[in-house]
Amino acid sequence: MQLNDYIRKSKEEKGILLMTHLVLGYPSFEVNREVIRQMVANGVELIEMQIPFSEPVADGPMIVKANQDSLAKGTRVAECLAFAAEMTATHKIPFLFMTYYNILFKYGVERFFQKAVEIGIQGFIVPDLPPEEGQEFLALADKYNIAPILIYAPTSTEGRMRHLAGYARGFIYCVARRGVTGKQTDFTSDFEAYLARCRRSTNLPLAVGFGISTREDVGYLTGKADIAVIGTATIRLVEEKGAEAVGPFIAGLRQH
Repeated sequence: MQLNDYIRKSKEEKGILLMTHLVLGYPSFEVNREVIRQMVANGVELIEMQIPFSEPVADGPMIVKANQDSLAKGTRVAECLAFAAEMTATHKIPFLFMTYYNILFKYGVERFFQKAVEIGIQGFIVPDLPPEEGQEFLALADKYNIAPILIYAPTSTEGRMRHLAGYARGFIYCVARRGVTGKQTDFTSDFEAYLARCRRSTNLPLAVGFGISTREDVGYLTGKADIAVIGTATIRLVEEKGAEAVGPFIAGLRQH
């Protein structure tokens, strides 16, 4: 099933979907494996797996540290790909790769797409690659039928949003506020206006991330967005309380 169709069908049943994020190799692949198992068992619909990079410019301190620690332990792209293949074979939900363009460039962009198709990855989030500089990437995404997930920010004009939407597939990632990941987001009238602007500019589903961490956040977004993205909150939880804390946390995020 195409990513877009899966999202729309799942949203009819759930009201809002949950997408979670983890940094591969942090604190270990063994812990990643258990965290993903708990996420899927407790109803997560999509998982964004970050291939660690030395300069993750869109990420806040917690995820930057996770990237650095993973790399310091020797995590390599080949290991991330092998782990991703295991996850897509084990769990029947869509998995996406999130990383920075240098990872694809060094690996070989088309070779990376070919490998991603082979292991069943359904989308790529590459925050440092605007479409103006990513024509090869976008052409390959089309060729290999992997959704390029593009990003809206509160500073994006409606014209810019429509331009980005012309290249995007699957869904649009709406950054909830200026800055990097990890800080709590306040839902103000400015945010409401921003989200309305996002909705007007595309027919694709909208995912909202950056600072989404509580049942109240997810409840607020229900009916306004299609996907709530939980990133830093689960990474912090694993660090403070261990992988076993993830399941109950995820289970409590949606109104039942």
